[in-house]
Amino acid sequence: MCSPNKRFRLIGRLSISAAMALVALAAVTTASQAQFRPGNMSAGPRGPMMGSGPNIRGVEPRFQGRIRSSNTNISEVPPGKRPPGKRPPGIGPIGPIIGTGVLIGTAGPAIANPPPPSSFSGSPRSRGGINIPPNNEQRFVKDEVVLEFAGNFPQPGIAQLLARHRFNQLEAQTFTLTNSTFVRARIANRRDVRTALRGLGRETTLRTGQPNYLYRGAQAATFTPPADATPSAIPVVASAGARPSAGDPAQYALAKLRLTEAHSLATGDKVLVAVIDSGIDLSHPELQGVVAGSYDALGKFEKPHSHGTAIAGAIAARARLMGAAPAARILAIRAFGSSGATAEATTFAVLKSIEYAVTQNARVINMSFAGPGDPGLSRQLAAAKAKGAVLIAASGNFGPKSPPQYPAADPNVIAVSATDANDKIFKASNIGPHIAVTAPGVDILLPAPGNEYQLISGTSFSAAYVSGVAALVLQRAPGLTPDAVRDILVSTAKDLGPRGKDAEYGAGLVDAYQAIMAVPSSAAGGPRDVAEPATAR
Repeated sequence: MCSPNKRFRLIGRLSISAAMALVALAAVTTASQAQFRPGNMSAGPRGPMMGSGPNIRGVEPRFQGRIRSSNTNISEVPPGKRPPGKRPPGIGPIGPIIGTGVLIGTAGPAIANPPPPSSFSGSPRSRGGINIPPNNEQRFVKDEVVLEFAGNFPQPGIAQLLARHRFNQLEAQTFTLTNSTFVRARIANRRDVRTALRGLGRETTLRTGQPNYLYRGAQAATFTPPADATPSAIPVVASAGARPSAGDPAQYALAKLRLTEAHSLATGDKVLVAVIDSGIDLSHPELQGVVAGSYDALGKFEKPHSHGTAIAGAIAARARLMGAAPAARILAIRAFGSSGATAEATTFAVLKSIEYAVTQNARVINMSFAGPGDPGLSRQLAAAKAKGAVLIAASGNFGPKSPPQYPAADPNVIAVSATDANDKIFKASNIGPHIAVTAPGVDILLPAPGNEYQLISGTSFSAAYVSGVAALVLQRAPGLTPDAVRDILVSTAKDLGPRGKDAEYGAGLVDAYQAIMAVPSSAAGGPRDVAEPATAR
């Protein structure tokens, strides 16, 4: 965690009243949580806007902001006031986003909370087929269990077991990937999850039992400094010589990943990429014609969410912005429910999402979330990979002292950490020996619901970029296995940090152009025709 002095150096010259307000905020936000961790993700207020700059808002933890589109109401800028700072190409001035003691475009983020307990390895204890979480793991639904039965198990047998243990069935589904029936059930009589699971040890008809684990993202309350004390925080802009020929000049990631060169060879045409996330704004101009189908694992209507919209844009934006694979097709899968600023998914919702992605023949599955070790999810991931799906996940934003988070730490998944415009590791990024590669994830300009744009940071967006690059490789060689795609991404990455593979960068920064060039000539071929997935609710 950054010291208070370091935090205040990031703020710059503010008025005394603003500084006092920030001191109070720092005390509050020390307890706040980061995006896709068991707590809150910080939110950013709108800074003063002017001209035709887009509107920026925050989604992922630490660095956040919102850019107003070209119809910005200039009356939002106080008369006679001009936001300080020089406007970079393509972006208007952006006020500081205060959530966990940092500003947009400043140095490194503060680690607002301690990471998960170091004694937690991420994998729950197992008692036969019953998985009991460690005492210090609380990221699960407090009154639910997930039970697995072999094959298409008869409903009367399920009902009998539930009655014996005073469980009430909430939903059940047969999964072809694992050839099993999963049941989500509520625990009666206010028993705790661990006690309820321990009582299942002698059930011979039960394959496994576990908590309904949580993968959560949330947003903290915002704070707006006085307008006359607001410094400008300018997003990183690629130097003139490195600016892409397409996309926005603020998209430095395009040059870092060599996407402009790569797009001369492949654009992800006809490659289906499943995005398991919160709701995506399907009407956003950046995503017109991008979404091939959708599936709602939650079964209830909610408005589009900032995180899912940003992830889809990082992969396949194709208007003002440029995604990593602009011709790829997105399978929009909503597993994360949102209530206000929060977003949360459960084991059961993610299992349903992976099943749907594989049955729709998605070649890449992007998982920009992090949480506890989950044995049911682990088996599902192994089965999905065996069916040919390339699995890519964000390493998490718990910081370097955190134990590995899942699904990134699963051996079947390509784990991605985040870097900034200077190729330095994102200070909130999880690291470890499981990291395969890294990609830009700091000050990333992406779409937001309501035809808006957001400047955000986090490993979520690094993973999305790598999912897009995987789509480029698969367009070039549709027959590649998941292991072959991983090998290409790793072997062609630009080495950063210590020589060779390391815990921060893995094999290094993904190089999209070199990855495509490394596809064996015997594997290269035209793109496969992709059947349009059906939209399901």
